[in-house]
Amino acid sequence: MFVEVFYLTQVALIPVIVREFQLSLLEASLVAAVPSLVALLMNIPSGLLADRVSVNRLLFLSMTIEGFSALLVSQTGNFWSLLVALSLMQIASPLYHMSALSQIARIAKGEGLSMAMGFHNALGNLGTGAGVISLAIFLSVLGWRWVYVLWAVPMLFWGVTLLMSSQLRRTITENTRVTSPRDLLKSQSPVLNSALLIFLIVIGIREVGSTSVSTFMTTYLVGTRNVSESIADLIFGSGVFMGIVGSLAGGYMGVRVGAKKALSWLILGSMVSLSILAYLSEVYSLSFAFLLYAFFSYSVWSPMGTIVADITPPGSRGLGYSIYLFACFVE
Repeated sequence: MFVEVFYLTQVALIPVIVREFQLSLLEASLVAAVPSLVALLMNIPSGLLADRVSVNRLLFLSMTIEGFSALLVSQTGNFWSLLVALSLMQIASPLYHMSALSQIARIAKGEGLSMAMGFHNALGNLGTGAGVISLAIFLSVLGWRWVYVLWAVPMLFWGVTLLMSSQLRRTITENTRVTSPRDLLKSQSPVLNSALLIFLIVIGIREVGSTSVSTFMTTYLVGTRNVSESIADLIFGSGVFMGIVGSLAGGYMGVRVGAKKALSWLILGSMVSLSILAYLSEVYSLSFAFLLYAFFSYSVWSPMGTIVADITPPGSRGLGYSIYLFACFVE
């Protein structure tokens, strides 16, 4: 939850930061692009670490980096210090996700894995929503810097708690011990096998469309459907709260029909709801169609996480998840 708190706040703050720091167009572009590039480049190293370092240490490192980076952001006074602080903060996300997803795949088995992925994704969306709400409150009361101070404290506390957890202190070898002939066969296969390659192609195509929709949805609503900017932002921002419900629904569908069928149906639902949106013009109907699309769009992450765990060797799931997320976000 905590690692996703600043996922949308940094994007929402760009106009505020441009005004306060008097940034040029190039500097504003760097503030948006460089931290994302840092996170992308950290994916593979984080996956390798997740397969070799105990989970509690990586989660502690992730929360500590996120917390101290948030404090640094709150104290920045110029463009370069802000860029460094925001870039440092982005190191936390891949460290967290590779270790957390790998750990979920180790301890949750069978049908429980899909629901566990659903709960994990739902908590991530809850954190993103909490970050957006807290930003809206603090912008009008104490200023945007206090949002980073507010969340830094529980992040650091939670990091220490995770470090001291005896359950997470178990070694990687203990957590990946082969317990069945199927696991033995998977443990001897390469990470980048044919199943993962086909899967990456499918989600790559899906991510191209999803990224385009996320990038241009508010522009479409304002420019084509004549929705006001404030209403368009409200509609778009509400999508993250649908992600909470969608993530849980995606996990449940994975239990009922299997992760592969669930993913196929949910992608189809995204396509249908987005197609319907193109023929609507009223604000209420547009809002309903977009929220329906957001529900399906967020729900796919639960079965996708389950499929990655199923097609990668038990001892290399950190690397498997890093390749998968790299393919998702490089689009």
